[in-house]
Amino acid sequence: MATLFSNEWINELKDAWNADKEVSGKLAEIGFSSIITCGYKDDETPSCVFTVENGIAVSAGLYNNETPDWDMRATSDSWMKWIDKPLGMAGMGMAFTTGKLKFVKGDFKQMIKTPTMAMPFVKSFALMNQIGAAA
Repeated sequence: MATLFSNEWINELKDAWNADKEVSGKLAEIGFSSIITCGYKDDETPSCVFTVENGIAVSAGLYNNETPDWDMRATSDSWMKWIDKPLGMAGMGMAFTTGKLKFVKGDFKQMIKTPTMAMPFVKSFALMNQIGAAA
């Protein structure tokens, strides 16, 4: 099992993303393209990055000064909890409202109101559960 946010882990997530038509397929339908980063809440920079073009994750790796469109942060404990038991729509809203899931970049409120984006986003947490992670 790969370590959370390692190069191996983010590439496993990229492959799972592309294989899941409820994520990549639905986002392709709306032409979703973004640079997405994630990491730990108290870190100055994100840990890893993946680039999505028309719904398909085309690259993934360790963060290297890319400019993200979406940057999600949480504590290690929160990430591991969500990998063990993925967030649903209600849990995602609660995590955002309580500050457990922080968006350094990206408009969570707008995204969550847009079903064509919200459902694949929530599903991406299930993909994290699918691949697992070591702390």
